[in-house]
Amino acid sequence: GAGIQADIKTMMANGVYAMSAITALTAQNTTKVADIMEVTPQFLAEQLDCIFTDIRPDAVKIGMVASADLIRTIAGKLTEYPVMVSTSGARLISEEAIETLKEKLFPLATVITPNIPEAEVLADMEIETVQDMEKAAEVIGTRYGCSVLLKGGHQKNDASDLLWQKDKKPVWFHGVRIDNPNTHGTGCTLSSAIASNLAKGRDLETSVEAAKRYISGALAAMLDLGSGSGPMNHGFAIKEEW
Repeated sequence: GAGIQADIKTMMANGVYAMSAITALTAQNTTKVADIMEVTPQFLAEQLDCIFTDIRPDAVKIGMVASADLIRTIAGKLTEYPVMVSTSGARLISEEAIETLKEKLFPLATVITPNIPEAEVLADMEIETVQDMEKAAEVIGTRYGCSVLLKGGHQKNDASDLLWQKDKKPVWFHGVRIDNPNTHGTGCTLSSAIASNLAKGRDLETSVEAAKRYISGALAAMLDLGSGSGPMNHGFAIKEEW
């Protein structure tokens, strides 16, 4: 329900062709992540070379990156093979990885999509209010030279997200609160939907708006799988003709 599997389903549902470079295997279900096994930086580089030298992508979404070496590999390949846009919805793990993200990857991204706890780390401040969100997004975007979609999440500001872009007025996206506990993979899904719309040539604000509508529909379909926080229905709008 999360990670690369959510990414591929989301991209297909949003009308683009997904290609994947695996950074880590995870043993997980709706209740827990039991284990993580990273690929080597060399193998990740081979995957990226295979993608970029054959079917060149129009956008890149970066998800879970657990180590500094993997982040450096991604940044190096994105510099070697520039693309129009990239989105980073990264999971922050080690302190070294956080510092490498800041230094190598964020400056290459069109937009990053931190949640509130991640934004508190990146902005070096606590976030409690709407005004705090606006300030933190500005600090992060100015500091790292990219646009920021700061996700309000399920506990604060009722799923309202803030888009900060340089030299533009901040834009709030007020999500409809859907009473569905099955939210596994929402972060992966949102950033993949944004990347899909950017790949189709839409501007960032339009892409975020479309992605928010998509994720609302996937949650509203009320799929109920597993004994924990289950996945949403990524294919809610696909007609069952076959």
